[in-house]
Amino acid sequence: MNLETQIQEFRDTFYRVKTEVQKRIVGQDAIVEGVLLCLLANGHALLEGIPGLGKTQLIRTLSEALNLTFKPIHFTPDMMPSDITGTTFLVEDEHGRKQFEFQQGPIFAQLILADEINRATPRTQSALLEAMQDRTVTVGRTSHKLEEPFCVLATQNPLEMEGTYPLPEAQLDRFLFKLLIEFPNEDEIVQIMRRTTSGAEITIDKVTDAETLNQMRQLVPQVIIAEHVERHIIRLVRATHPDSEDAPEIVKRYVHLGAGIRSIQAITLTAKIRALLDGRYNVAYEDIDAVLLPALRHRILLNFEGQGEGIVPDAVINEVHSTIKPLSS
Repeated sequence: MNLETQIQEFRDTFYRVKTEVQKRIVGQDAIVEGVLLCLLANGHALLEGIPGLGKTQLIRTLSEALNLTFKPIHFTPDMMPSDITGTTFLVEDEHGRKQFEFQQGPIFAQLILADEINRATPRTQSALLEAMQDRTVTVGRTSHKLEEPFCVLATQNPLEMEGTYPLPEAQLDRFLFKLLIEFPNEDEIVQIMRRTTSGAEITIDKVTDAETLNQMRQLVPQVIIAEHVERHIIRLVRATHPDSEDAPEIVKRYVHLGAGIRSIQAITLTAKIRALLDGRYNVAYEDIDAVLLPALRHRILLNFEGQGEGIVPDAVINEVHSTIKPLSS
């Protein structure tokens, strides 16, 4: 199969999945695309929004369209790490011999819904770290490999809501994107109301499968990115650090810690996917612009003054973007 055909098939599959998901999900184009970008970039996504905006429904519908194994994990303050990873039991076989047997937890699926992840304590949240980074789960002295593709899609309530625990920086950095779900407009609410109160059943067709998704993933790293485009990504990320000479005033005044190396990887991989979706085999500056906010907003830690002034990471990123001009080829 030649390259042009591969790119066309990549685009066709992506948009067929998106169209299928939107049979059930009203609006939220950017959120649906963002989740698919994370999946194809072998990453994970954190979705933030108030309850009732369809976060859980989106992820469940996506699993149906992608034909992947799906398990929800509903986080609560009393949840323990073993409730996620699984545990080892002492069992007796038919001959009366006792042996240890591992019972898998809900983390053993291809698409994981970590529902209201910031309702759980930091200790329980950290149970996801190994799975998200290494695609393995270690219980006792035994490591269990997770099936590919593996993707954690976590939902989070805004931090100012009662009963939430902030995610540790190490946990946040494991998420490729942080996607903010906005409240729908009036026309979208009308559609939601009609779809959810009419009693009609919406059937989701299986568009693709795990094997096809893994093949699509293999195409992404091959997309060409010129050195001046690479350096533009690096300059953007460096400018989020207050000690950088290129940092704008808002960064120097309000940012405690800027984005790290994983953010560079996130921008590069998702920009490559954006290029493929545009029918190109090379990354352009507009591809970087399209993924900058979701790739960086959860990786910028504001200082006390920034938090007190009500500064949001998106404002910092937008200022960095307007300050750091693209390099000429």
